[in-house]
Amino acid sequence: MLTVLAPLQRYWREHKQDQRQDKTLTDWGRQGLVQTARWLPRRHILGVADASFAAIDLLNEVRPWITMITRLRLDAALHKPLPPRRPGTVGRPPVIGKRLPSLKQRLASRRTRCQPLLGRGWYGRGERLLAIVAATAVWNHPGPCVPIRYVLVRDPPGEREPQAVLCTALDAAPLDLLRWFVRRWSIAVTFAEVRRQLGVETQRQSSDPAIDRTTPVLRGLFSLITLWADGASAGYGPSAPTAGWYRQSLPTFSDALATVRQRIWSGGNARRSRSDRDVDNTSAAMLNTLIDIAGYAA
Repeated sequence: MLTVLAPLQRYWREHKQDQRQDKTLTDWGRQGLVQTARWLPRRHILGVADASFAAIDLLNEVRPWITMITRLRLDAALHKPLPPRRPGTVGRPPVIGKRLPSLKQRLASRRTRCQPLLGRGWYGRGERLLAIVAATAVWNHPGPCVPIRYVLVRDPPGEREPQAVLCTALDAAPLDLLRWFVRRWSIAVTFAEVRRQLGVETQRQSSDPAIDRTTPVLRGLFSLITLWADGASAGYGPSAPTAGWYRQSLPTFSDALATVRQRIWSGGNARRSRSDRDVDNTSAAMLNTLIDIAGYAA
């Protein structure tokens, strides 16, 4: 579990006595991604991020080590890749090719031919029939540019707005690209659960080093609880309790947390009771009921 804490720019302005240079979110991201690639030189690493990391400078810097997948703006300036330069051509070689219509224009054009694609796990769903347009282009901004592979996705039922996803691997298949991108949904859910259930970002430490220590520990605790709950349920995962007003088919992290609490508490409470003869032991059924209730209420 590698956690990189990125203080806000407001923090750096308020702590001017700190000599460290003010870093942006993309600076922290580049540092963490490149360090991970150096630790694992024989692994093919995929960096899946949201639109905050869709920066040309960042993509160019990490592209030699990591395949980046991020969201692409629909109004991004896309150009054709440069054709091979003919021998004997006079003049300065161009940097980019001809300007392409924006993705927003392609969505509105009747000439755009979309291909059907059956995606799996689309935002936590099962199989989903999508309409896509895949191509290779050069994303240009005044100054730098980066070659990308992009997929323009349209949801035929219209439940989600059209969006585009880019990848720095130019030979990536559209299905693989979308499969990598939807993994970000589980990352977002993990952040929300760690914040809600374990108190990340609401710690009450009095010093910055304490926050630096506890945040990675809490994120690592999320993984341990998930593994413990899966092992306690014989590999099938914790049960998904249902109620008359709410039904769920899959367990949540709160179910996993309650399962771990129930296993810990049920194993030691009975042995810690006093040995006095006049103490009435609580029945096992009543004790298990109280532990089940406390597992969700704690």
